[in-house]
Amino acid sequence: MESAANQSSKIKPPLQNIVLVGFMGSGKSSIGRELHHNLGYELIDTDQVIEQQSGKTIPEIFEQRGEAVFRNYETELLEHLKDKQTSQHIISTGGGMICSPKNRILLRELGFVVWLQCSSQEILERTSQNKNRPLLQCDDPLHAIKNLLKERSPFYQETAHLEVNTTGLSLDEVSCGILESARYYYGSS
Repeated sequence: MESAANQSSKIKPPLQNIVLVGFMGSGKSSIGRELHHNLGYELIDTDQVIEQQSGKTIPEIFEQRGEAVFRNYETELLEHLKDKQTSQHIISTGGGMICSPKNRILLRELGFVVWLQCSSQEILERTSQNKNRPLLQCDDPLHAIKNLLKERSPFYQETAHLEVNTTGLSLDEVSCGILESARYYYGSS
């Protein structure tokens, strides 16, 4: 059986977007804004779009409708972006979007996928004050982070064209590295 990445590469070349994936707190929103500033591409934050379209915050969606409904919203949004032939955008995704095999294919079809990484301790420090993280509202968030990272890392790796560890790097350093890699990728595809 072929992986989602291999299947998607046979379909057609991706649209010219930069797609940021990674665990919550890995820097997707901050790096997305930096890439938007440096490249001029419009930024789409999928979590913000889902909140706007549903009229509810992510914690409200999880509480009132359940995680499965939220994950369906993510897939519908990716399908919409692909159907619209969205191009020349920065797409910052929710941390669990890659859990769906269909989403992994759609993400690669949408563009150059970059997996932003950092340590579980760094994630905890970056997210500890944010109550909009429903999966971390538990007695031991560090344990939850480690378990979710272990579960999701193979999906991030399967989906990404590029992996970047953001720990200790400035936004400018990460942004420049991504832009250089994306230019090479699109120049050779």
